[in-house]
Amino acid sequence: MNRDLPPLPSRERVGVRGRRERADSPAAAPPTGNVTAPPHPSAARPPSPARGEGNAAATLAQTLKGRARAMRKEPTEAERKLWHLVRGRRFSGFKFRRQLAIGRYIADLVCLERRLIVEADGGQHAESTYDATRDAWLAEQGFRIRRFWNSDVVHKPDEVSDTLWADLTQELPLRPVRSFQPMLEGGQL
Repeated sequence: MNRDLPPLPSRERVGVRGRRERADSPAAAPPTGNVTAPPHPSAARPPSPARGEGNAAATLAQTLKGRARAMRKEPTEAERKLWHLVRGRRFSGFKFRRQLAIGRYIADLVCLERRLIVEADGGQHAESTYDATRDAWLAEQGFRIRRFWNSDVVHKPDEVSDTLWADLTQELPLRPVRSFQPMLEGGQL
């Protein structure tokens, strides 16, 4: 008996030679001897991840990477124009990366060399507490954030370009160096 097949409808079964037979026919009498029952149909399916089984959940880094990749494929008009403005080291060799995950946030454009994040914002970002929290965390990491309204990027690209140039050539503040002092036994150095 082939155990890989799903159970048949109510009154049919597969006979010895692989033909379907009605249960009430004389040839369809149950075989005698040591025969095991076919496995349950759900045994062929993989376990459901919805019940906490199966593959492990994606990490935050994997989730952000996927979102950033999707955002690069479908940019807004302002993001597309801003990227066209800075891509290919057009600002005297400064390299920008777009939709880059930093911590638990995704930045529109980033110049890692100058620690500058450039954001193209729509009206939903006006007085946003989320953006304030995000900017504070990014500033703690040593980044400077420059925000442009979408309408400025689209209608005033020369002003955006001049502002970016000023930000890129601005002298960076020195970041304090954290000194590491190992503790000896007894709390003395």
